[in-house]
Amino acid sequence: MSRSQFDPASYAAQLAEKKARLVELLAPFDAPQPQVFESPREHYRLRAEFRLWREDGKRHYAMFETGDKRTPIFFDDFPIASAQINALMPRLKSAWQMSSALSFKLFQVEFLTTLSGDALITLCYHRPLDAAWQAAAEQLASELQVSLIGRSKGKRIVIGRDFVEEKLQVAGRTFSYRQPEGAFTQPNGEVNQKMLGWAYEVLGERADDLLELYCGNGNFTLPLASRVRKVLATEISKSSVNAALANLADNGVDNVALVRLSAEELTEALNEVRPFRRLAGIDLKSYDFGSVFVDPPRAGMDPDTCELTRRFERILYISCNPETLAANIAQLSDTHQVTRCALFDQFPYTHHMESGVLLERR
Repeated sequence: MSRSQFDPASYAAQLAEKKARLVELLAPFDAPQPQVFESPREHYRLRAEFRLWREDGKRHYAMFETGDKRTPIFFDDFPIASAQINALMPRLKSAWQMSSALSFKLFQVEFLTTLSGDALITLCYHRPLDAAWQAAAEQLASELQVSLIGRSKGKRIVIGRDFVEEKLQVAGRTFSYRQPEGAFTQPNGEVNQKMLGWAYEVLGERADDLLELYCGNGNFTLPLASRVRKVLATEISKSSVNAALANLADNGVDNVALVRLSAEELTEALNEVRPFRRLAGIDLKSYDFGSVFVDPPRAGMDPDTCELTRRFERILYISCNPETLAANIAQLSDTHQVTRCALFDQFPYTHHMESGVLLERR
């Protein structure tokens, strides 16, 4: 999103357009009207990435209009980013302006913050990082009270931790999350809490088991595990699997088995097409799956995975692309109907939207 798109006065109209678009896409399936979960108008984005542009001997935070990588737009604040990122930006800039060890060949800065106040800054360089850089970076991390990571070709130096800790409230309970640098996390923390609360409420209290595909760092896994007997969760990213395992342990969640399989591989395993060593010790036949939870990438579920979900009485689907969501529902609509629907405005001032549906067997 460019700075020119940021217009809090137009927020309500933009959100109404998104709702109308979602309603239109789901109209062929007789979906109910969606619940709409708004975003804060500003300071909602917990992570941000900026290029740096050198001019008049100094480096500046820079952005570019779409299609133009030659005309930088300089700025010192970013109103959609968290208040914490905005507070750190000028202090970081002042530090690199006063230190050649920090500024030399610095080309990119990444911020990762949380609602609970944790922060991590990544500095990216077109040069090797030496002892002078590390000494300056350690002093900077102490002054800013953040963790800090330096990246250069083939090297990564961590000062503090390589993750932030988030705490989210769901149904009166606090869940803690490790969010690693470089791994996917929901950028809009306030809306993420609303998504978790909606999914928790819609799934309901169940006496059977849950299959979760694309579980990431366990964002949904933690609260949903408290609603079912046990969970089998899958994720292909190694860093996300490691974060999810840490999050399960940190929160004392002991009814989840997590396996590093893609959705396509799990489909093969459940269909007994071939065995997987990564499933050793897990008795798939011991599960009494009543519900499946999916949060797929923008491409949606592939046809085989979509067919797999048809087996379940309830399909709880979180989507970052309403077009592929509609395509998946079309494949399932002869056996399942949409009984709940929601719009989560993760990305204000853009056309992107997050949505959720509950499909139940007809």
